[in-house]
Amino acid sequence: MIAKTGMIFHIVFIKKGFIMMDKMLQNAYHWIVLYGPRIALALFVLLAGQWVIHVVKKWLLKTLMKHREDTTLRPFLTGLITTTLQVFLLLGVMQMLDIRMTIFAALVGSIGVAAGLALSGTLQNFTSGIIILLLKPYKAGDTIMAQGQTGIVSSIQLFNTIIITTDNRAVIIPNSKLSNEVIINHSSTETRRIEIDLKLSYAYPPDQVKPIVLKVATETPNVHNDPKPEAIVSNLEPDGWHIMIYAWTTQEEFDETKFDLNARVIHTLRDNGIKLPGM
Repeated sequence: MIAKTGMIFHIVFIKKGFIMMDKMLQNAYHWIVLYGPRIALALFVLLAGQWVIHVVKKWLLKTLMKHREDTTLRPFLTGLITTTLQVFLLLGVMQMLDIRMTIFAALVGSIGVAAGLALSGTLQNFTSGIIILLLKPYKAGDTIMAQGQTGIVSSIQLFNTIIITTDNRAVIIPNSKLSNEVIINHSSTETRRIEIDLKLSYAYPPDQVKPIVLKVATETPNVHNDPKPEAIVSNLEPDGWHIMIYAWTTQEEFDETKFDLNARVIHTLRDNGIKLPGM
C-alpha cells in the first residue's frame, strides 16, 4: 500500500514537472516572439553603427592629413567625433531595447555636475586649448611674448603651451591665460622694426647727429633699404634731447642686427666726438 502511494506521488510529481517545463517553454517562446525581433534589430543596428563609425574615423584621418591639420588637433578631433558617435549609437540601441534611461540620465548628470565643479580650471584650460588649436593665434615655432615671457613655442598641448625662452628655460603657460590675455606674436610677419632711443646733450644739434646715425644704420648688415632707416627727434627734456633710430630687418635676424647696430652707433658717435650721457 505504501509503495503504491509513493508511486502515485512520483507520477504526479513528474507530471507537474512536465507541466512546469511546458509553461517555461511557452513563456520563453512568447518572450522570443515578443522581444526577439527587437533584440535582433538592435544587434544589427549596433554592428552596422560600429562599421559606419569605423569608416567615418578613417575618412576623418585622411581628410585631416590632407589639410595638414595640427598634429595635436588631429587625434583629438578624431577621438572626440568618434566617441560622440559611439555614445549616440549606444543611446539609440538602448532606446530600441526599451531600456529605461531615467536613472541612467540622472546618474550621468550628477557625475557631470560633480566633475565640472572639481575640474572647472582644468576644463577652462582644455576649452582654451581647443580654441587656440582651431583659431591658431600662434603655432609651434613662432616667437611670442605672453605672461611676461618671450620665447619660441615648443608645443601646443590641450591644457597648456610650452615655450622655450632665449636663456633655454621651458616655460609652461596654462592655455586659459593665453586665450584671455594679450599675446604678441613676433613671427606673424616677415619683418620687424628695430627701435633705438638715444639721449644727447643740446651741445650736439640734430643736424650733426642725424646724418651720422643714418649712415651707420644703412651700412649695418641685414638692415633693409626698403623701408629705409629713419632718425627723428622724439622728445625734448631740460638737460637734453632724444633721437629715435628706426631700421627694418627680418624676424630671424632681429636680435643679432639690433645688438650690432647698437654697438656701431656708440662707436661711430664716439669717433665723431659726440658723447652720450655718462660717457
